[in-house]
Amino acid sequence: MDLIAIAGAGLIAAAAAVLLKQYKPEYAMMVSLMAVGVLFFWILGEFFPALSTLRGMMERTAFSSQALKTLMKCLGVCYLCEIAGQVCREAGQSAIASKVELAGKAAVLLLCLPMFEELLEIALTLVNL
Repeated sequence: MDLIAIAGAGLIAAAAAVLLKQYKPEYAMMVSLMAVGVLFFWILGEFFPALSTLRGMMERTAFSSQALKTLMKCLGVCYLCEIAGQVCREAGQSAIASKVELAGKAAVLLLCLPMFEELLEIALTLVNL
């Protein structure tokens, strides 16, 4: 990952947003949102090789592919809600930010329910042996 370039782009965008905030606050928010989007997709593009490595490791173990899909969905929900919450907080909307994060937590719980059910069934079969 080209962390120096990502950090540099983030610092430049932050400096531009701070400078614009004095004169045109609405433009500062737009610069901030665009920087978040660009950086998010830049990091996401760097993440795909790690995902293929993780998939290869999971194939060598007894983990089901459904568990990996659920894990990746949960990770995506967490990142997305974290970024959205931070953007809302940056805009001064902390109440909305907390609701976005709460929605992310609820989404992760709903995504994991089938796994919880499977674990419960395994536990019940082990107890009934």
